[in-house]
Amino acid sequence: MRGVPPAVSPRRLLALGGVLLLLASCRWGGSDGPGADERPPGAPTGVTAEAGSATSVHVMWNTVAADTEVSRYEIYRGTTKVKEVPGAEHMVDVTRLRPATTYVFTVRARDTDGRLGPHSREVRATTHGATTADDTAPTRPTELRGRAAGNRAVQLSWSASKDDRGVVSYNIYQGGTKIHSVGGNQTAAVVTGLRPGTRYSFTVRARDAADNLSLAGTAVRLTTAGGADGRTGAPTGFRATSERSDGAYHIVLHWVPPRVDGVVTEYEVHLDGRVATSLVHGGDAPRDRATYRFYAGREAGVAHRVRIRAMLPDGTWGGFSAERTVTTGAGR
Repeated sequence: MRGVPPAVSPRRLLALGGVLLLLASCRWGGSDGPGADERPPGAPTGVTAEAGSATSVHVMWNTVAADTEVSRYEIYRGTTKVKEVPGAEHMVDVTRLRPATTYVFTVRARDTDGRLGPHSREVRATTHGATTADDTAPTRPTELRGRAAGNRAVQLSWSASKDDRGVVSYNIYQGGTKIHSVGGNQTAAVVTGLRPGTRYSFTVRARDAADNLSLAGTAVRLTTAGGADGRTGAPTGFRATSERSDGAYHIVLHWVPPRVDGVVTEYEVHLDGRVATSLVHGGDAPRDRATYRFYAGREAGVAHRVRIRAMLPDGTWGGFSAERTVTTGAGR
């Protein structure tokens, strides 16, 4: 007959539980622990692929999480890596493809320590059909117009080019550098990832299926908006109030989301000059008015400074809202 194991005292159980909890904490790491520094970058979002000709596809994507320092992006066709670009670039032309063929593309980010993040979602593009000998370029796009769309984007539009075989894409250039491409049935584009308060010159060229490029149309010069902190895309109509419930005080925020291309789903709340909390919406992110409520302690008469900013659809932080002062127990 086996002996009954000796009883373990409550004090020993408490000490053992503390050791196990400490080990689990060390293993997984908190937001400020070693584990946070060992995470690879996230998957790029907003990936698109558009056929540029019978033998090329233009792939674009957004930045990964703002707190990740990306050294380069890797572009895959199926399981094969076909391109690699520096972390400051978010587009690439994949060439030497077969005409009239569908390809699947994904993008991965690699950080400055060499860690490789997961694949983005898959996107598909079908190259245009092969053409007979064609040496005639499309006519140049005309009537290029544009306007600044906040501090990091511009909207462009132009009149369609003509081609004896048909225009399959339009290339957008910033100075002499190609920065974007859209399908031949589009005569407008939004260019993102620009610097606040900066003057840019844009041109557009048309491409046919045989890779003939038109001459550039007349350039349009635009200046992105600036702001008090060098940014725009800030929430407006911002106000903060205090309310009491269940013996504690809460700060209630109200604002109008920034007007940008796309939907804003993430905000960061700063309290007394430091990040207090983050708010992430799902698919029902508010577009007209937004409200958020968070805990502010049990003591009345405490004054706090609060402001908020939004993560814009291009992966960058927008400008801060106006800063408001709210005192617990004092209403507005």
